[in-house]
Amino acid sequence: MPLENLFGSKGRLVLSTLLVCAVILELAYCQEEAQQQKINPGRKPKPSITKLGRSTNKSPRAVTAKPKIKTTAPAQTFLTQVLNRGKFKKVVDSISVQSGDTLELRCRGKPVQWSVPKYLEEDDEGRLSMVQQERYGVLTLVNTTGADTGEFSCYPMYCEDTDCRKEYDKAVKVFVFFPDPQELFVPSADYYEAIQLRTNWPTLLPCQVTSPQAKVTLHREFPPVEVEFDGTEISFNVKRGFTIHRPRPHHAGALFCVASLGNLRQSSTKYMLIYVNYPMAPPAPVIQASSSSVTAGENLRVSCSVVGEQDVAVEFTWDYPGQQIGRPLYTQDSISPVGGGAARQQSQSVLLVDEVRDVDQGTYTCTAQNLQGAKSVSTTVKVVPKAKPKKQKP
Repeated sequence: MPLENLFGSKGRLVLSTLLVCAVILELAYCQEEAQQQKINPGRKPKPSITKLGRSTNKSPRAVTAKPKIKTTAPAQTFLTQVLNRGKFKKVVDSISVQSGDTLELRCRGKPVQWSVPKYLEEDDEGRLSMVQQERYGVLTLVNTTGADTGEFSCYPMYCEDTDCRKEYDKAVKVFVFFPDPQELFVPSADYYEAIQLRTNWPTLLPCQVTSPQAKVTLHREFPPVEVEFDGTEISFNVKRGFTIHRPRPHHAGALFCVASLGNLRQSSTKYMLIYVNYPMAPPAPVIQASSSSVTAGENLRVSCSVVGEQDVAVEFTWDYPGQQIGRPLYTQDSISPVGGGAARQQSQSVLLVDEVRDVDQGTYTCTAQNLQGAKSVSTTVKVVPKAKPKKQKP
């Protein structure tokens, strides 16, 4: 409809007046902005702010937006076992799947990663598959055997664009038993397994069974006796095996486990336990020379000693100036008890240098090493020329 018919002649006059005012205001604003640019070159005028916090500037301004990183935070993660006929069961600690049946686990998250028992990591024979769906990951293991028994874990991933990392603190785990009517223990390729008994570390005998219903006992091969355990010195966990919490020399020897379930009774791999008095810390050697200044032709002794736990072996090695000319190494090593309180000993190595020469001057370094590590100490020896005899007056 024409404006004449909508507003009439008075309406056209008012509209024209408003347009003129708008043009005048815009010109005034542009002049003010130009004036500000002259006063402060390179600086943009501050926008006027209304009570609502919105800019009233009419001129467009270029804004450089910070690049946004697309992040994906994982939702609450949990594991679900897929049963027959489309049924689902939430799992938390451990489950049993009869050997030969299919294990199917679903882990909520996009994406997720899986970890499986070491046996399956090395060779799954094509029985294992892991697929990522829209909202969850699926792990499927077919033709299962007792050897598949172990821990299965799902790790949700935290992603920033294409960079993803595991959320270890949000991992969900389940221990899966695969009961086998013929195998009570998870099969092992070794008949004997050597294990160190460290004085400062618990020792695990992994007598892992395929069924949580199996009764497991610990036995010594010679003399043939059953080893009692009360959960303090030695404890048993059906998912891990036997743990010797504070190994001692009397724990050493050949041990094995026996499992029984119904009419079936079987023995495990034999474990050869070797006792090692493992030190609590690396040695702290102290080095001392018989003299820091030796006259040429005299003998020199440089001793390096370590005070530590009893029956802990310490090995000494030397670096000395005479090595440069092929001077052979002569040392005297000894071990002696140290009195007072706990059983301790002093291990010592003494470097002997006969008839020192100028080439024997320099730095002598002793390195002491035990099973926990090594530490070196040094000392410097100066060789003084032999004084010339005074000439007698006639």
